[in-house]
Amino acid sequence: MKAGKESLLDLLFPPRCPFCDGVLFCSMLAPREFVCKRCRDKAEYAKEPVCCLCGQPLEDRREEYCYDCSRKKHSYTQGKALWVYKGAVKDSLYRFKYQNRQEYAKYYGRELCRVHGGWIKRCKIQAIAPIPLSKKRMRQRGFNQAELVARHVGRELGIPVYPGLLLRVRDTKAQKELNDEERKNNLKRAFKTRINKVQLDHILLIDDIYTTGSTMDEAAGELRQAGAKKIYCLSISIGRGY
Repeated sequence: MKAGKESLLDLLFPPRCPFCDGVLFCSMLAPREFVCKRCRDKAEYAKEPVCCLCGQPLEDRREEYCYDCSRKKHSYTQGKALWVYKGAVKDSLYRFKYQNRQEYAKYYGRELCRVHGGWIKRCKIQAIAPIPLSKKRMRQRGFNQAELVARHVGRELGIPVYPGLLLRVRDTKAQKELNDEERKNNLKRAFKTRINKVQLDHILLIDDIYTTGSTMDEAAGELRQAGAKKIYCLSISIGRGY
């Protein structure tokens, strides 16, 4: 019955392709499509060889780490990403965040589970925590894009999602506008756990874009200070590691 209701809603309010934003016309007799035929090959997946720590694609198979990870220690245990942040993926995430295309979150979540679901299970993840927005940015945008995706991932894999586990206590500048050193300083003491003691060993952080890892590091560091043992990171997109 639930699937039937969803199909009827799709007919009344057709979903859009996350890459070209074109309407996806649905049929009650055919399975739902999440991407139009023209856009199926537009996204570049973050495939091997990738950095052993953050998951950024590498040019040389002989390398184990990207430039960033080879020169600094991370607070998180390991990270993975779905796509390379460029072209159609970059445009898609912009519409998702700034043009209220919240329906894209379902496809992002499905693809994250399809590609990295096995890895998530092997990491023995007990809870998923989306990277939070500041109160100011939440008021401006009306939703947290990382939370929407995290909820879809949690639903598909049967893992609880705790959107309130981390709080963003400082309204920081957008990371893309800053250099490496500014990014690091920008996020210092930006996050705080809602509870003093986190009684979870393995937590998965979810965000939309991974650049140098400053956001994930700061959030993971706060969770570890509160008692979590291993923090893993999952992103929709990531830059290249060279």
